[in-house]
Amino acid sequence: MSEQTITALYEKDHDRLDELFKTFQTSKRSDFTKAKEAFKEFKVGLQRHIVWEEELLFPMWEEKTGMIEDGPTPVMRFEHEQIRQLLDAIHRKVESQDLNSDQEEQSLLNLLGSHNRKEERALYPAIDNVTNADERTTIFNTMKTIPEGRYNACCSGH
Repeated sequence: MSEQTITALYEKDHDRLDELFKTFQTSKRSDFTKAKEAFKEFKVGLQRHIVWEEELLFPMWEEKTGMIEDGPTPVMRFEHEQIRQLLDAIHRKVESQDLNSDQEEQSLLNLLGSHNRKEERALYPAIDNVTNADERTTIFNTMKTIPEGRYNACCSGH
């Protein structure tokens, strides 16, 4: 069995999140309960993914490369903030059962598409190149210990 890479694990999570969002989009007008559950899982999962990156991957990259202000991570953090804003806008509409979120959804998909390509084609492989298997294992184990309260800010009353 080959060793686990940042690229493989994080791409797999991107794919899982993409499927959840597609389920939300395709079912929101026909089965709102199903759509709402898919969106909740998507939102919490994406927030967790961002926490993993900002608290584990990005600091590891910055420490290894010295690229803090002039590297890719400031751009990724800026895009994460934009992603959070769009997630919140969609969430507010889901909470109020407003199905008119197509514009926000398209904006989020456009942003995530560009963002994920940069991560999958450049940043994740670069992190894999500057870390060894033990360091990646430490990251994977630490990912499991991040308290749910750090990312599970969603959907409490519905």
